[in-house]
Amino acid sequence: MIDLQLLRHSPDVVRASQRARGDDESVVDQVLDLDSRRRAAQTEFEQLRAEQKQVGKQVAQASGAQKDAVLARAKELSAQVKAREAEAAALAGELDELLMTIGNVIVDGVPAGGEEDYVVLKTVGTPQDLVAELGRDPRDHLELGEGLGAIDTERGAKVSGARFYYLTGIGARLELALLNAAMDTAIAHGFTPMITPTLVKPEVMRGTGFLGKHSDEVYHLPTDDLYLVGTSEVALAGYHEGEIVDLSNGPLRYAGWSACYRREAGSYGKDTRGIIRVHQFHKVEMFVYTTPEDAEAEHARLLAAEEEMLAKVELPYRVIDTAAGDLGSSAARKYDCEAWLPSQQRYLELTSTSNTTTFQARRLGIRERTENGTRVVATLNGTMATTRWIVAILENHQQPDGSVRVPEALRPYLGGLEVLAPASP
Repeated sequence: MIDLQLLRHSPDVVRASQRARGDDESVVDQVLDLDSRRRAAQTEFEQLRAEQKQVGKQVAQASGAQKDAVLARAKELSAQVKAREAEAAALAGELDELLMTIGNVIVDGVPAGGEEDYVVLKTVGTPQDLVAELGRDPRDHLELGEGLGAIDTERGAKVSGARFYYLTGIGARLELALLNAAMDTAIAHGFTPMITPTLVKPEVMRGTGFLGKHSDEVYHLPTDDLYLVGTSEVALAGYHEGEIVDLSNGPLRYAGWSACYRREAGSYGKDTRGIIRVHQFHKVEMFVYTTPEDAEAEHARLLAAEEEMLAKVELPYRVIDTAAGDLGSSAARKYDCEAWLPSQQRYLELTSTSNTTTFQARRLGIRERTENGTRVVATLNGTMATTRWIVAILENHQQPDGSVRVPEALRPYLGGLEVLAPASP
């Protein structure tokens, strides 16, 4: 939820953010109108309530006809007070619902536009000429994974349907190695490791901004009224819901390991082969609570940690500044790291890190205590590693015989293995 004070005093800033996102800017005027009517109704309620108290005192002192008149006025005021109180409450409810539809106000410098309007900030590493090295077109990750006995999508579909899979043998070991390396990297950067819930209450899912325009991406269990998370960001944001946190010793940094679930609604026919776009996966996610003043610096720290992890698995990648229309409602700025995918000759998103400023914390009631009272904190998130990384690791480190070289940083997590060899027929 955006700051209502900001909207009142700088509506043009919010309008500009809405335009950059491709969203309806007229909602700003609707909010301002509702806010004005709510405040007027609240003021009238308070004035009538004050008069009602005064008349109440007069009842005991009056007598005869005068008392009848005072009682009549008291009855009239009682009805008016109830009506104005109900009106103010109804307008407040409408205002809150409308505020929930406005995306976070973007940070200065975020590119305007949609999914294709990102800006490349830097490119790290040069994709190998695998055609020359292999003497053939590179195998894709599924062909490699099946050859290694690492990925089984056929049985995944048999058991659970499309976009499900099994990681088997060395595939399962590779994911565990990757995620353990990611968690160790996060710990080295000062993050507290967490195993988080994967089912959350509606207020937590809504508070993090995942029940807006993309709510059809989320799995809902109606019998229990719980949601399956698509990232442990949700559970980590809810960890301090309704609390006053202590930031006197610096930001609170958590790294959550969880299974994640996404319906992939609207992606029919897109990335259907292999494990690029699936319904269930594992991820290590960084999450930070900090002061609003330090949020941008903390965002840079998260990006640096992600790049460190990408360097460990020796992948060529680029960093993009995501355009406003592709941010999602809660992010004020988002950087994506995309690794080169040899089989498709394109870059594939592996990580993202978002500065959500005070948007999520305001919805979830998370504050810090300052010399001038309490105020809302800022939150940020960033992916350290996820199952999708296996796609890029297999393809970029493939060898002519179908084996895959293990990046040096992962070898200690795989018992010293240097090469993943094809499975015996």
